[in-house]
Amino acid sequence: MAALAAGTAAPDFTLRNTEGKQFTLKDGLARGPVVLAFFKISCPVCQYALPYLERIYKAYGNKKVAIVGVSQDQQRDTLAFIQEYGITFPVLLDDTVSYPVSNAFGLTNVPTIFWIAEDGEIEISSVGWSRKDVEGIHRKAAEEIGAGVVPLFKPGEDVRDFRAG
Repeated sequence: MAALAAGTAAPDFTLRNTEGKQFTLKDGLARGPVVLAFFKISCPVCQYALPYLERIYKAYGNKKVAIVGVSQDQQRDTLAFIQEYGITFPVLLDDTVSYPVSNAFGLTNVPTIFWIAEDGEIEISSVGWSRKDVEGIHRKAAEEIGAGVVPLFKPGEDVRDFRAG
């Protein structure tokens, strides 16, 4: 089964973040769209992608768009990862034995990133690193809060178009 496609309803879920606080998708969507980024700390493509999501979070997140990571690793390892890569957006912990939320979203690879609209519909479903998809998330986040689009990539930065997860 492939990751849930755009146009599909996102399954509701409840997970705890790295600080032990509970997050439900339903509550997140009550405040605005939610970007879910599933990852494993050992995944090189995740290590590549998440810092770009951090840039989006710093530019637009936590205003009306929630950017939330979903780690498939233990809390201790996840905390070390977010410190090493400078991640400040909230990170949830999926159960590392049965991965109930990852499975509910049909994950076969990480990173997998979803833009979920306030009505619960998945509008972007992206597996691996897709520059086009991340730029789409970036634009949608700016539009959602009514802000101009700030540059996502730095001048001279080598940003690949695609990397398989």
